[in-house]
Amino acid sequence: MGLKTNLLRGIYSLGFEHPSFIQQRAIVPVYQGHDCICQAQSGTGKTAAFSTAILQLIDTSVQEPQAIVLSPTRHLAQQTYRVMKDLALHMDINVHLLIGGLGQPSNRAHASMLADGVHVVVGTPGRVNQMVAETGALRTERIKILVIDEADEMLDMGFKDQVYDLIKYLPEAAQVCLFSATMPQEALEITEKFMRDPVRILIKKEEVTLDGIDQYFVDVVQEEYKLDCLCDLYESLTISQAIIFCRTKRKVDWLLEKMSERDFTCSALHGEMDQRDRDLVVEEFRSGSSRVLLTTDCLARGFDCQQVNLVINFDLPVKRADYIHRIGRSGRFGRKGVAINFITAGDIRQMRDIEGYYHSMWTELPKNLDISQ
Repeated sequence: MGLKTNLLRGIYSLGFEHPSFIQQRAIVPVYQGHDCICQAQSGTGKTAAFSTAILQLIDTSVQEPQAIVLSPTRHLAQQTYRVMKDLALHMDINVHLLIGGLGQPSNRAHASMLADGVHVVVGTPGRVNQMVAETGALRTERIKILVIDEADEMLDMGFKDQVYDLIKYLPEAAQVCLFSATMPQEALEITEKFMRDPVRILIKKEEVTLDGIDQYFVDVVQEEYKLDCLCDLYESLTISQAIIFCRTKRKVDWLLEKMSERDFTCSALHGEMDQRDRDLVVEEFRSGSSRVLLTTDCLARGFDCQQVNLVINFDLPVKRADYIHRIGRSGRFGRKGVAINFITAGDIRQMRDIEGYYHSMWTELPKNLDISQ
């Protein structure tokens, strides 16, 4: 690929030896300056792909921002920042995390750090736009590339205007690259407004489901039987670590209480928790001191924990695309994973809809399932 020696040292120090499918196809076109639309399955190394390309094209003799990565959540931005810092370990490149929330620097502190010389900015749309348009602390004259991570969500109604606003401040020659596990037609149509003849690396929707993840369903018949079913599973399966998805934060809190009453140890995470508490929960789960995490779709995208070998959908997701993002939390980067979906009589239609959309078939959960390998 013609990568810089010190960048390769960072790649090898992370244990990567061979590039994944998306890394083989995306790294070179991105660092060569093409606009790119890149879709790849969850857990296949998208973050490392665009991070590698960005680090390759940075000119360290210029002490100004040359790349911006936008993420839909603070948590995902933090994860991207960590990956990029690790890859840049042997390079003289300054990566700056630009997010808000408790424990984060103030706008004045961010401005001071940006003034000291930053090459890459990783952040969320609101805070990045604020530092560009309102304070002027983030200068965009030398920006070469904007990467939009989880592009399908970023181009949804919630962030679309903020993305457009930022693009207006970029040099006309700046390239724009989109990365996501799912790329709906609506998102692709929107890109025509700000991309120039992009290189497209896309997979068909029937190929999106992860080959390395076995998908099962449990017919629980009624909603009130889910809890007993979960407790039975908890006792019978050998779990390295598991993530259990619920549809609402109220359900997460309720399930945490019920599991605790039955002496099952779990931790919980949802969007209405204080940021410091959320960070603590994530850190405990990453370290392995917590083995089972109850959460909403706030953790469905981008969360990378290698030891997760089971995802349970206590409730099916509202959006079809979120199903793929959820089950992609297990089986990261070629490892085996298992997804178990709890189905009531009222879920049958949605189950068939998800199966039909991704041309997949869920198997009824066998009584002797072994996920310990």
